[in-house]
Amino acid sequence: MKFTELGLNDNILKAIKRSGFEEATPIQAQTIPLALAGQDVIGQAQTGTGKTAAFGLPILQKLDLDKQEQAIQAIVIEPTRELAIQTQEELFRLGRDEKAKVQVVYGGADIGRQIRDLKKVPEILVGTPGRLLDHLKRKTIKLDGVKTVVLDEADEMLDMGFIQDIESILTYAENRDQTLLFSATMPKPIQALGEKFMHDPQVVKIQAKQLTADLIDQYFVRVRENEKFDTMCRLIDVENPDLAVVFGRTKRRVDELTRGLVARGYNAAGIHGDLTQARRMQVLKRFKEGELDILVATDVAARGLDISGVTHVYNYDIPQDPDSYVHRIGRTGRAGKSGMSVTFVTPNEIGYMRTIEDLTKKKMSPLRPPTDAQAFAGQMKQAVLKVDDLLSGDLSKYDDAAEKLLENYSAEDIAAALLKELSNDSEVKVTITPENPHPYRGKHSGGRGRGSRSRSGNKNFKGKRNFDRKKRKPGFKIHGRKG
Repeated sequence: MKFTELGLNDNILKAIKRSGFEEATPIQAQTIPLALAGQDVIGQAQTGTGKTAAFGLPILQKLDLDKQEQAIQAIVIEPTRELAIQTQEELFRLGRDEKAKVQVVYGGADIGRQIRDLKKVPEILVGTPGRLLDHLKRKTIKLDGVKTVVLDEADEMLDMGFIQDIESILTYAENRDQTLLFSATMPKPIQALGEKFMHDPQVVKIQAKQLTADLIDQYFVRVRENEKFDTMCRLIDVENPDLAVVFGRTKRRVDELTRGLVARGYNAAGIHGDLTQARRMQVLKRFKEGELDILVATDVAARGLDISGVTHVYNYDIPQDPDSYVHRIGRTGRAGKSGMSVTFVTPNEIGYMRTIEDLTKKKMSPLRPPTDAQAFAGQMKQAVLKVDDLLSGDLSKYDDAAEKLLENYSAEDIAAALLKELSNDSEVKVTITPENPHPYRGKHSGGRGRGSRSRSGNKNFKGKRNFDRKKRKPGFKIHGRKG
Protein backbone atom coordinates (compact mmCIF):
# COMPACT_ATOMS: atom_id res chain seq x y z
CA MET A 1 0.00 0.00 0.00
CA LYS A 2 1.27 3.48 -0.88
CA PHE A 3 1.58 6.19 1.75
CA THR A 4 -0.71 8.39 -0.33
CA GLU A 5 -3.57 5.99 0.51
CA LEU A 6 -3.21 6.30 4.28
CA GLY A 7 -4.74 9.73 4.91
CA LEU A 8 -1.46 11.61 5.48
CA ASN A 9 -1.17 15.32 4.65
CA ASP A 10 1.03 16.85 1.97
CA ASN A 11 3.85 17.95 4.28
CA ILE A 12 4.13 14.47 5.76
CA LEU A 13 4.04 12.88 2.31
CA LYS A 14 6.74 15.27 1.16
CA ALA A 15 8.98 14.18 4.04
CA ILE A 16 8.29 10.51 3.25
CA LYS A 17 9.18 11.02 -0.42
CA ARG A 18 12.37 12.86 0.55
CA SER A 19 13.33 9.84 2.66
CA GLY A 20 12.93 7.64 -0.43
CA PHE A 21 9.88 5.64 0.72
CA GLU A 22 6.87 4.89 -1.47
CA GLU A 23 5.35 1.67 -0.21
CA ALA A 24 4.28 1.38 3.40
CA THR A 25 5.38 -1.69 5.34
CA PRO A 26 2.58 -3.94 6.71
CA ILE A 27 2.86 -2.49 10.23
CA GLN A 28 2.70 1.05 8.81
CA ALA A 29 -0.21 0.31 6.48
CA GLN A 30 -2.32 -1.11 9.28
CA THR A 31 -1.29 1.13 12.18
CA ILE A 32 -1.30 4.61 10.60
CA PRO A 33 -5.06 4.78 9.79
CA LEU A 34 -5.95 3.52 13.28
CA ALA A 35 -3.60 5.97 14.97
CA LEU A 36 -4.88 8.88 12.85
CA ALA A 37 -8.40 7.95 13.96
CA GLY A 38 -7.32 8.33 17.59
CA GLN A 39 -7.54 4.66 18.56
CA ASP A 40 -5.25 2.87 20.98
CA VAL A 41 -3.09 0.34 19.14
CA ILE A 42 -1.02 -2.66 20.14
CA GLY A 43 1.40 -3.39 17.33
CA GLN A 44 3.25 -6.69 17.33
CA ALA A 45 6.09 -6.73 14.85
CA GLN A 46 9.80 -7.41 14.79
CA THR A 47 12.42 -4.70 15.06
CA GLY A 48 13.35 -3.29 11.67
CA THR A 49 9.81 -3.40 10.20
CA GLY A 50 9.22 0.36 10.22
CA LYS A 51 7.55 0.84 13.59
CA THR A 52 8.99 4.32 14.15
CA ALA A 53 7.21 5.72 11.10
CA ALA A 54 4.09 3.72 12.02
CA PHE A 55 3.61 5.75 15.18
CA GLY A 56 5.68 8.82 14.25
CA LEU A 57 3.76 9.90 11.15
CA PRO A 58 0.33 10.03 12.88
CA ILE A 59 1.85 11.90 15.83
CA LEU A 60 3.42 14.50 13.53
CA GLN A 61 0.20 14.99 11.59
CA LYS A 62 -1.89 15.48 14.72
CA LEU A 63 0.42 18.03 16.36
CA ASP A 64 -1.14 21.40 17.13
CA LEU A 65 1.69 23.76 16.24
CA ASP A 66 -0.48 26.90 16.59
CA LYS A 67 -1.10 26.50 20.31
CA GLN A 68 -0.55 29.70 22.25
CA GLU A 69 0.74 27.83 25.28
CA GLN A 70 3.68 25.52 24.56
CA ALA A 71 3.27 21.98 25.82
CA ILE A 72 4.62 18.50 25.20
CA GLN A 73 1.99 16.80 23.04
CA ALA A 74 3.50 13.34 22.63
CA ILE A 75 6.09 11.22 24.42
CA VAL A 76 7.87 8.16 23.08
CA ILE A 77 9.43 5.78 25.61
CA GLU A 78 12.38 3.68 24.39
CA PRO A 79 14.38 1.03 26.29
CA THR A 80 17.90 2.29 25.49
CA ARG A 81 19.63 5.59 24.85
CA GLU A 82 20.79 4.42 21.41
CA LEU A 83 17.27 3.56 20.31
CA ALA A 84 15.94 6.81 21.81
CA ILE A 85 18.47 8.81 19.79
CA GLN A 86 17.64 6.89 16.60
CA THR A 87 13.93 7.56 17.12
CA GLN A 88 14.47 11.25 17.81
CA GLU A 89 16.57 11.62 14.67
CA GLU A 90 13.97 9.89 12.49
CA LEU A 91 11.07 11.90 13.91
CA PHE A 92 13.05 15.10 13.40
CA ARG A 93 13.66 14.22 9.74
CA LEU A 94 10.05 13.29 9.13
CA GLY A 95 8.75 16.40 10.92
CA ARG A 96 11.11 18.90 9.35
CA ASP A 97 8.44 20.39 7.10
CA GLU A 98 6.04 20.59 10.02
CA LYS A 99 8.74 22.45 11.99
CA ALA A 100 8.12 20.13 14.90
CA LYS A 101 10.49 20.31 17.87
CA VAL A 102 11.68 16.85 18.92
CA GLN A 103 13.93 16.39 21.95
CA VAL A 104 15.53 13.30 23.46
CA VAL A 105 16.46 12.66 27.11
CA TYR A 106 18.38 9.67 28.42
CA GLY A 107 20.56 8.62 31.31
CA GLY A 108 24.30 9.12 31.21
CA ALA A 109 24.01 12.57 29.64
CA ASP A 110 24.27 15.98 31.33
CA ILE A 111 20.88 16.45 32.97
CA GLY A 112 21.52 20.19 33.44
CA ARG A 113 21.80 20.65 29.69
CA GLN A 114 18.67 18.60 29.16
CA ILE A 115 16.80 20.81 31.62
CA ARG A 116 17.93 23.95 29.78
CA ASP A 117 16.85 22.49 26.44
CA LEU A 118 13.50 21.41 27.87
CA LYS A 119 12.65 25.03 28.65
CA LYS A 120 12.05 25.42 24.91
CA VAL A 121 9.24 22.83 25.36
CA PRO A 122 9.37 20.36 22.47
CA GLU A 123 6.16 19.10 20.91
CA ILE A 124 7.54 15.55 20.99
CA LEU A 125 9.73 14.16 23.75
CA VAL A 126 11.62 10.87 23.32
CA GLY A 127 13.31 9.30 26.31
CA THR A 128 14.35 6.30 28.33
CA PRO A 129 12.12 5.37 31.30
CA GLY A 130 14.55 6.20 34.08
CA ARG A 131 15.53 9.62 32.79
CA LEU A 132 11.92 10.57 31.91
CA LEU A 133 10.83 9.68 35.45
CA ASP A 134 13.76 11.67 36.86
CA HIS A 135 12.60 14.78 34.97
CA LEU A 136 9.02 14.25 36.08
CA LYS A 137 10.06 14.05 39.74
CA ARG A 138 12.18 17.19 39.28
CA LYS A 139 9.15 18.84 37.63
CA THR A 140 11.33 19.84 34.66
CA ILE A 141 8.73 18.36 32.33
CA LYS A 142 4.93 18.37 32.50
CA LEU A 143 2.75 15.83 30.74
CA ASP A 144 -0.60 17.57 31.30
CA GLY A 145 -0.87 18.40 27.60
CA VAL A 146 0.28 15.03 26.29
CA LYS A 147 -2.22 13.49 23.89
CA THR A 148 -0.28 10.44 22.71
CA VAL A 149 2.07 8.09 24.57
CA VAL A 150 4.14 5.51 22.70
CA LEU A 151 5.70 2.49 24.37
CA ASP A 152 8.25 1.16 21.90
CA GLU A 153 10.04 -2.19 22.20
CA ALA A 154 7.88 -2.98 25.22
CA ASP A 155 9.24 -6.52 25.58
CA GLU A 156 12.78 -5.20 25.86
CA MET A 157 11.69 -2.71 28.51
CA LEU A 158 10.16 -5.63 30.38
CA ASP A 159 13.43 -7.56 30.12
CA MET A 160 15.37 -4.58 31.44
CA GLY A 161 13.14 -4.12 34.47
CA PHE A 162 11.45 -0.84 33.46
CA ILE A 163 7.79 -1.80 33.87
CA GLN A 164 7.28 0.02 37.17
CA ASP A 165 8.87 3.17 35.73
CA ILE A 166 6.56 2.96 32.72
CA GLU A 167 3.50 2.60 34.91
CA SER A 168 4.57 5.67 36.87
CA ILE A 169 5.08 7.71 33.69
CA LEU A 170 1.66 6.69 32.38
CA THR A 171 -0.01 7.96 35.55
CA TYR A 172 1.65 11.36 35.00
CA ALA A 173 0.15 11.40 31.49
CA GLU A 174 -3.36 10.52 32.62
CA ASN A 175 -4.95 13.14 30.32
CA ARG A 176 -3.71 11.40 27.17
CA ASP A 177 -6.16 10.49 24.47
CA GLN A 178 -4.16 7.69 22.94
CA THR A 179 -1.64 4.99 23.86
CA LEU A 180 0.36 3.11 21.25
CA LEU A 181 2.30 0.01 22.32
CA PHE A 182 4.76 -1.85 20.12
CA SER A 183 6.49 -5.10 20.93
CA ALA A 184 8.20 -7.90 19.01
CA THR A 185 6.70 -10.45 21.39
CA MET A 186 3.64 -10.30 23.59
CA PRO A 187 4.40 -11.93 26.97
CA LYS A 188 1.68 -11.87 29.63
CA PRO A 189 3.07 -8.85 31.53
CA ILE A 190 2.89 -6.77 28.34
CA GLN A 191 -0.68 -7.92 27.74
CA ALA A 192 -1.46 -6.94 31.33
CA LEU A 193 0.05 -3.52 30.74
CA GLY A 194 -2.23 -3.05 27.73
CA GLU A 195 -5.29 -4.13 29.70
CA LYS A 196 -4.47 -1.78 32.54
CA PHE A 197 -3.57 1.39 30.68
CA MET A 198 -5.22 1.18 27.26
CA HIS A 199 -8.80 1.65 26.15
CA ASP A 200 -10.19 -0.89 23.69
CA PRO A 201 -6.87 -1.31 21.85
CA GLN A 202 -6.83 -2.51 18.28
CA VAL A 203 -4.27 -5.30 17.87
CA VAL A 204 -2.16 -5.22 14.73
CA LYS A 205 -0.13 -8.39 14.45
CA ILE A 206 2.42 -8.64 11.70
CA GLN A 207 3.88 -12.10 11.59
CA ALA A 208 6.91 -12.35 9.40
CA LYS A 209 6.68 -14.86 6.59
CA GLN A 210 9.72 -16.48 8.10
CA LEU A 211 10.81 -16.19 11.69
CA THR A 212 14.06 -14.35 12.15
CA ALA A 213 15.62 -17.38 13.79
CA ASP A 214 14.81 -19.47 10.72
CA LEU A 215 16.86 -17.15 8.54
CA ILE A 216 19.92 -17.51 10.73
CA ASP A 217 22.35 -20.39 10.49
CA GLN A 218 23.18 -21.06 14.13
CA TYR A 219 26.46 -22.78 15.02
CA PHE A 220 28.47 -23.47 18.12
CA VAL A 221 32.17 -24.11 18.52
CA ARG A 222 33.30 -26.18 21.47
CA VAL A 223 36.52 -24.55 22.56
CA ARG A 224 38.68 -23.94 25.60
CA GLU A 225 38.68 -20.43 27.06
CA ASN A 226 42.30 -19.76 26.05
CA GLU A 227 41.61 -20.85 22.45
CA LYS A 228 38.60 -18.64 21.81
CA PHE A 229 40.31 -15.60 20.34
CA ASP A 230 42.53 -17.41 17.84
CA THR A 231 39.60 -19.60 16.82
CA MET A 232 37.37 -16.58 16.23
CA CYS A 233 40.04 -14.85 14.16
CA ARG A 234 40.44 -17.92 11.95
CA LEU A 235 36.67 -18.05 11.45
CA ILE A 236 36.57 -14.37 10.49
CA ASP A 237 39.41 -14.94 8.02
CA VAL A 238 37.56 -17.80 6.33
CA GLU A 239 34.03 -16.37 6.43
CA ASN A 240 34.99 -12.76 5.62
CA PRO A 241 31.81 -11.15 7.05
CA ASP A 242 30.59 -7.91 5.46
CA LEU A 243 29.49 -6.58 8.86
CA ALA A 244 29.94 -8.53 12.08
CA VAL A 245 28.98 -7.99 15.72
CA VAL A 246 31.08 -9.67 18.42
CA PHE A 247 29.43 -9.93 21.83
CA GLY A 248 31.48 -9.95 25.02
CA ARG A 249 30.09 -10.49 28.52
CA THR A 250 31.87 -7.60 30.25
CA LYS A 251 33.24 -4.15 29.52
CA ARG A 252 36.78 -5.41 30.13
CA ARG A 253 36.17 -8.22 27.69
CA VAL A 254 34.96 -5.80 25.00
CA ASP A 255 38.01 -3.58 25.46
CA GLU A 256 40.44 -6.51 25.26
CA LEU A 257 38.72 -8.06 22.23
CA THR A 258 38.73 -4.73 20.42
CA ARG A 259 42.42 -4.11 21.09
CA GLY A 260 43.27 -7.66 20.03
CA LEU A 261 41.32 -7.47 16.77
CA VAL A 262 42.85 -4.09 15.89
CA ALA A 263 46.34 -5.40 16.70
CA ARG A 264 45.86 -8.21 14.21
CA GLY A 265 44.74 -5.85 11.48
CA TYR A 266 40.96 -6.12 11.64
CA ASN A 267 38.83 -3.00 11.19
CA ALA A 268 37.08 -3.11 14.57
CA ALA A 269 35.81 -0.86 17.37
CA GLY A 270 33.93 -1.50 20.61
CA ILE A 271 31.04 0.01 22.60
CA HIS A 272 29.98 -0.39 26.20
CA GLY A 273 28.44 1.63 29.01
CA ASP A 274 31.67 3.23 30.25
CA LEU A 275 32.32 5.05 26.97
CA THR A 276 31.06 8.60 26.58
CA GLN A 277 27.85 8.96 24.68
CA ALA A 278 29.62 10.90 21.95
CA ARG A 279 32.14 8.07 21.48
CA ARG A 280 29.42 5.41 21.38
CA MET A 281 27.45 7.27 18.75
CA GLN A 282 30.60 7.91 16.72
CA VAL A 283 31.41 4.19 16.64
CA LEU A 284 27.83 3.25 15.74
CA LYS A 285 27.75 5.82 12.94
CA ARG A 286 30.97 4.42 11.44
CA PHE A 287 29.61 0.88 11.68
CA LYS A 288 26.29 1.77 10.05
CA GLU A 289 28.06 3.59 7.23
CA GLY A 290 30.34 0.63 6.55
CA GLU A 291 33.53 2.31 7.77
CA LEU A 292 33.94 -0.48 10.34
CA ASP A 293 33.80 -4.21 9.63
CA ILE A 294 33.44 -5.46 13.20
CA LEU A 295 31.52 -4.00 16.16
CA VAL A 296 32.39 -5.41 19.58
CA ALA A 297 29.69 -4.81 22.19
CA THR A 298 28.15 -5.79 25.48
CA ASP A 299 24.50 -6.86 25.56
CA VAL A 300 23.36 -3.61 27.13
CA ALA A 301 25.22 -1.43 24.63
CA ALA A 302 23.75 -3.25 21.62
CA ARG A 303 20.22 -3.79 22.92
CA GLY A 304 17.54 -2.40 20.65
CA LEU A 305 19.93 -1.28 17.93
CA ASP A 306 18.46 -1.35 14.46
CA ILE A 307 21.47 -1.95 12.21
CA SER A 308 20.93 -3.29 8.73
CA GLY A 309 23.42 -5.38 6.81
CA VAL A 310 24.90 -7.42 9.67
CA THR A 311 25.89 -10.79 8.21
CA HIS A 312 27.56 -12.47 11.20
CA VAL A 313 27.14 -12.49 14.97
CA TYR A 314 29.92 -14.00 17.09
CA ASN A 315 29.03 -14.79 20.70
CA TYR A 316 32.53 -14.75 22.15
CA ASP A 317 30.89 -15.36 25.53
CA ILE A 318 27.71 -17.34 25.83
CA PRO A 319 24.90 -14.92 26.83
CA GLN A 320 23.90 -14.41 30.45
CA ASP A 321 20.36 -15.64 29.77
CA PRO A 322 18.52 -17.34 26.89
CA ASP A 323 16.49 -14.24 26.01
CA SER A 324 19.71 -12.31 25.44
CA TYR A 325 20.75 -14.94 22.91
CA VAL A 326 17.64 -14.28 20.86
CA HIS A 327 18.28 -10.53 20.95
CA ARG A 328 21.91 -11.05 19.97
CA ILE A 329 21.34 -13.23 16.93
CA GLY A 330 18.47 -10.92 15.95
CA ARG A 331 21.13 -8.37 14.89
CA THR A 332 21.48 -10.45 11.71
CA GLY A 333 19.07 -12.25 9.38
CA ARG A 334 16.91 -9.15 8.87
CA ALA A 335 14.68 -8.01 6.06
CA GLY A 336 14.47 -11.52 4.60
CA LYS A 337 18.25 -11.88 4.33
CA SER A 338 20.15 -14.81 5.75
CA GLY A 339 22.67 -14.47 8.54
CA MET A 340 25.04 -16.58 10.59
CA SER A 341 25.66 -16.79 14.33
CA VAL A 342 28.54 -18.60 16.02
CA THR A 343 28.60 -19.19 19.77
CA PHE A 344 31.84 -20.16 21.48
CA VAL A 345 31.08 -22.67 24.21
CA THR A 346 33.51 -23.99 26.80
CA PRO A 347 33.04 -27.62 27.91
CA ASN A 348 31.42 -26.47 31.18
CA GLU A 349 28.83 -24.44 29.26
CA ILE A 350 27.40 -27.18 27.05
CA GLY A 351 24.47 -27.81 29.40
CA TYR A 352 23.56 -24.14 29.44
CA MET A 353 23.72 -24.05 25.64
CA ARG A 354 21.01 -26.73 25.60
CA THR A 355 18.82 -24.40 27.67
CA ILE A 356 19.19 -21.79 24.95
CA GLU A 357 18.28 -24.36 22.30
CA ASP A 358 15.12 -25.20 24.24
CA LEU A 359 14.10 -21.55 24.17
CA THR A 360 14.76 -21.01 20.47
CA LYS A 361 13.41 -24.45 19.53
CA LYS A 362 16.32 -24.78 17.19
CA LYS A 363 19.49 -26.80 17.58
CA MET A 364 22.84 -25.16 17.00
CA SER A 365 24.99 -27.10 14.58
CA PRO A 366 28.54 -27.99 15.66
CA LEU A 367 31.18 -26.10 13.70
CA ARG A 368 34.71 -27.34 13.26
CA PRO A 369 37.19 -24.46 13.60
CA PRO A 370 39.25 -23.73 10.48
CA THR A 371 42.85 -24.82 10.41
CA ASP A 372 45.69 -22.32 10.27
CA ALA A 373 46.12 -23.21 6.60
CA GLN A 374 42.45 -22.52 5.84
CA ALA A 375 42.61 -19.22 7.70
CA PHE A 376 45.74 -18.21 5.77
CA ALA A 377 44.04 -19.09 2.49
CA GLY A 378 41.13 -16.86 3.52
CA GLN A 379 43.52 -14.02 4.36
CA MET A 380 45.23 -14.33 0.97
CA LYS A 381 41.91 -14.37 -0.85
CA GLN A 382 40.96 -11.07 0.75
CA ALA A 383 44.39 -9.57 0.24
CA VAL A 384 44.22 -10.42 -3.48
CA LEU A 385 40.85 -8.67 -3.71
CA LYS A 386 42.42 -5.59 -2.11
CA VAL A 387 45.23 -5.71 -4.67
CA ASP A 388 42.67 -5.94 -7.46
CA ASP A 389 41.03 -2.78 -6.13
CA LEU A 390 44.39 -1.01 -6.00
CA LEU A 391 45.23 -2.01 -9.57
CA SER A 392 41.95 -0.61 -10.87
CA GLY A 393 43.14 2.98 -10.28
CA ASP A 394 45.60 5.16 -12.19
CA LEU A 395 49.11 4.08 -11.14
CA SER A 396 51.13 5.86 -13.81
CA LYS A 397 52.85 8.26 -11.41
CA TYR A 398 54.35 5.29 -9.59
CA ASP A 399 56.00 3.77 -12.70
CA ASP A 400 59.49 5.17 -12.05
CA ALA A 401 59.57 3.97 -8.45
CA ALA A 402 58.23 0.60 -9.54
CA GLU A 403 60.99 0.20 -12.12
CA LYS A 404 63.64 0.90 -9.50
CA LEU A 405 62.13 -1.71 -7.20
CA LEU A 406 62.19 -4.25 -10.01
CA GLU A 407 65.90 -3.64 -10.50
CA ASN A 408 66.56 -4.95 -7.00
CA TYR A 409 63.65 -7.34 -6.36
CA SER A 410 61.65 -9.82 -8.36
CA ALA A 411 58.01 -9.14 -9.17
CA GLU A 412 57.11 -12.19 -7.08
CA ASP A 413 58.89 -10.79 -4.00
CA ILE A 414 57.23 -7.40 -4.38
CA ALA A 415 53.81 -9.01 -4.80
CA ALA A 416 54.42 -11.25 -1.77
CA ALA A 417 55.42 -8.23 0.34
CA LEU A 418 52.26 -6.42 -0.73
CA LEU A 419 50.08 -9.39 0.16
CA LYS A 420 51.76 -9.64 3.56
CA GLU A 421 51.10 -5.95 4.22
CA LEU A 422 47.44 -6.22 3.19
CA SER A 423 46.65 -9.37 5.17
CA ASN A 424 45.84 -9.69 8.86
CA ASP A 425 48.79 -10.65 11.03
CA SER A 426 47.79 -13.82 12.86
CA GLU A 427 51.22 -14.03 14.48
CA VAL A 428 50.56 -11.05 16.77
CA LYS A 429 50.18 -12.49 20.26
CA VAL A 430 46.93 -11.44 21.95
CA THR A 431 46.08 -12.25 25.57
CA ILE A 432 42.45 -12.15 26.68
CA THR A 433 41.88 -12.27 30.45
CA PRO A 434 40.10 -15.55 31.32
CA GLU A 435 36.61 -15.33 32.76
CA ASN A 436 34.63 -17.94 34.61
CA PRO A 437 32.22 -19.97 32.47
CA HIS A 438 28.52 -19.33 32.76
CA PRO A 439 27.22 -21.33 35.76
CA TYR A 440 25.15 -24.39 34.98
CA ARG A 441 23.06 -25.81 37.78
CA GLY A 442 21.64 -28.95 36.32
CA LYS A 443 19.33 -29.80 33.47
CA HIS A 444 18.06 -26.71 31.71
CA SER A 445 18.70 -24.38 34.62
CA GLY A 446 21.48 -22.19 33.30
CA GLY A 447 20.89 -19.37 35.75
CA ARG A 448 17.60 -17.78 34.75
CA GLY A 449 15.53 -20.32 32.96
CA ARG A 450 12.86 -19.98 30.38
CA GLY A 451 10.08 -17.72 31.42
CA SER A 452 12.06 -16.22 34.29
CA ARG A 453 12.98 -12.58 33.97
CA SER A 454 15.37 -10.86 36.34
CA ARG A 455 14.23 -7.39 37.41
CA SER A 456 11.37 -7.69 34.97
CA GLY A 457 8.63 -6.84 37.37
CA ASN A 458 6.34 -9.66 36.35
CA LYS A 459 4.44 -9.23 39.59
CA ASN A 460 3.98 -5.52 39.21
CA PHE A 461 0.58 -5.65 37.64
CA LYS A 462 -1.64 -5.58 40.70
CA GLY A 463 -3.87 -2.93 42.02
CA LYS A 464 -6.62 -0.75 40.63
CA ARG A 465 -6.38 1.87 37.97
CA ASN A 466 -6.10 5.34 39.36
CA PHE A 467 -7.62 7.52 36.69
CA ASP A 468 -10.74 7.90 34.56
CA ARG A 469 -10.11 4.89 32.36
CA LYS A 470 -10.65 2.56 35.29
CA LYS A 471 -14.38 2.50 34.58
CA ARG A 472 -13.92 1.39 31.01
CA LYS A 473 -13.75 -2.26 30.19
CA PRO A 474 -10.71 -2.96 28.07
CA GLY A 475 -10.94 -5.27 25.15
CA PHE A 476 -8.77 -6.47 22.35
CA LYS A 477 -9.84 -6.41 18.70
CA ILE A 478 -7.79 -8.23 16.13
CA HIS A 479 -7.18 -5.93 13.19
CA GLY A 480 -5.46 -6.73 9.94
CA ARG A 481 -3.96 -9.90 8.73
CA LYS A 482 -1.81 -12.54 10.29
CA GLY A 483 0.98 -13.71 8.18
